Order: sequence, then structure tokens, then C-alpha cells
Amino acid sequence: MALSVPRSRATGLRSGRATRERVSPLAQCIQLVADELHKSERHLQEMLLSSVPAVGAIGRYLADSGGKRLRPLLTALAARAAGHTGDISRLMCAGELLHLGSLLHDDVVDDALERRGQRSAHLVFGNAGVILTGDVCLARSVQVAAEEGGHDAVLALTRVVAEMSEGEVIQLLNRSNLALPRAVYHDIIERKSAALISWCAAAGAWASGNEAAVEGLAQFGRAVGTAFQITDDVLDYAGQSAVTGKQVGRDLVERKVTLPLLLAFERDPLLASAVANSTDKPEEVAILVRRVVATGAPALALEAAREHVAQGIDALHRATPESAYRSALEALAHHLVDRVK
Repeated sequence: MALSVPRSRATGLRSGRATRERVSPLAQCIQLVADELHKSERHLQEMLLSSVPAVGAIGRYLADSGGKRLRPLLTALAARAAGHTGDISRLMCAGELLHLGSLLHDDVVDDALERRGQRSAHLVFGNAGVILTGDVCLARSVQVAAEEGGHDAVLALTRVVAEMSEGEVIQLLNRSNLALPRAVYHDIIERKSAALISWCAAAGAWASGNEAAVEGLAQFGRAVGTAFQITDDVLDYAGQSAVTGKQVGRDLVERKVTLPLLLAFERDPLLASAVANSTDKPEEVAILVRRVVATGAPALALEAAREHVAQGIDALHRATPESAYRSALEALAHHLVDRVK
């Protein structure tokens, strides 16, 4: 299970005295909706089952490899912040199912070698089976949204599916485009990452029947989702592989142009030509990563992420009353920028 209290792969908490003395903000968020998260995880495992054994095996291969389970957590906290007191655990699975399906698809498109510290599913099961299992995850996501969230929720989710797919196409068309406009970068991450996180936050309001809170929570989710992706892009340069579980500089290898690189180009006029003429050799990638970090671009990108968080929290305050759940959403938003993995 990806989320558990108090020992969670997602929280990185340690048992014993240290845990009792200091509980991280993320762990506090998780503890606040621990029952909902446990139930949601059980439902997710059930939803990944299939009468076709290969489909279930592929889905569980990715789901059981870890992951933050950010999207179910966000839906649970948003629902409680919007006043929902009933069972939210099945609806919490909708965003995670779509996320899992998109990861299966993305790894095929990108020909990725690793996901969450293990071989990518398409290398184990083959492209065709993984793509079709991703389709199953997508279909079940929409089904759950219809059953648990109602008409508005499922209609919005279908728009998210389109946005995510369009974002991937835009990214593919701009691979290796070192002159990528910053506006196009933001369009890509808003479609690929922020749109789904926005839906997960708004889903909590739909579940509560609090229509007045839907727009504000959606804005909060979109801002936080944008900040989350910018931080991910920063960690590709400034993170530590042993902590993140990802190869530092992978975006350079895959020729993905992200905000830290764009900001670095502005501060190091010769960097773009160095990237254009580079190979995938680890020693060359390492040199380029050091040049990006030396410009201060990763730190500047993080400041941009924090600005998005501040905007999101403003929207959250307009949408929901003061409560422990709203405070937890604020803490979660800050954590997503301050994290190290």
C-alpha cells in the first residue's frame, strides 16, 4: 500500500521515538484522512482486477510499485474541507486510475526504461498489452467518476482525458525544441499534470454537493498541480537519484525542455548550443546538469512554483471555511514544493 499510517513509503516516516517526537506535515495530512485512504487503497486494488489475468497483472505491477497517492489524498481532504461527511473512498480512486493509465501510456510513448525504481511495464509485458491496460484504467476511472461523482464530475473528467492527451502531443511535437516558448511549457504541464490534480480537488466539492466550492477548489488544484510539476522538473536537475529514485538529468537525455532549462538558457548564452551538440553519455549529461544548477535556474523555478502555491491557497480560502482539512490542504501544497522526491 502506498499510503499508510504511521509507516508509509509515501511519507518516508520512521517508526519509533523520532516519529513520536516529530510528525511531518505530510504525515499529519495523511493521518487526518487515514481511514479513507486505507479504504480507497482496497478499492483501487479491486478495480485493477480483471477477468483477463494479464490486465490485472499489468495494472498491479505499476500500482504496487509505490507512488505518492497524491490524488486520492487531495480528493479526500478537499471533500472534507467542502463539508462532505459521507464515504468518499471510491471516488478517490478515479483520479488515481486515470493517473496510472496515463503513466502506462507515457512510458510506451517515451520508451522509458524505468518507473518508480523498477523496469517500465512495457519492457516486462510488451507495448500492446500495456497500452490496452492503460485504456482499461482510463475506462474504469470514468466509470467510478460517473457512479460516485455524478454528471458534472464525469463530464469534467472526460475533458481532463482530452487535455492530458493533447498535452502529450504538444510535448512530443516540441521534443528537442530548445527555443520552446515558456508559455508552451506551461500549457504542456497544465494539460498533462495540473488538469487532473485540479479535477481531484474539485471532485471533493462535487461529492459534498457544495457547488459554490467547485471552482475555487479546481483553481487550487490547478495551481498546486502546476507547482508540483515544476518541482518535479527541478528535481531532475537538483535532486539526488538515491532519494528520488530517478536518474538525474533524465529530461536532458529524453530531450524534454522544462522550466529549469529554459531559465538556465537565459543565464548561460552558450548552454543551448552545448545541449544541442551533446550525446547521452552519462559524463556529458552530468556536466550539463552542473551547468544548469550553476546558473541558479532550479532555485528560480522553485520560486515560480511557490508563487503558484500562493495563488492556489488564495483560491482555497475563498472556496472553503477555516478547518483542519483546509489547513491540511495548505500544508500539502507547501510540501509538494519543498519535497526532495
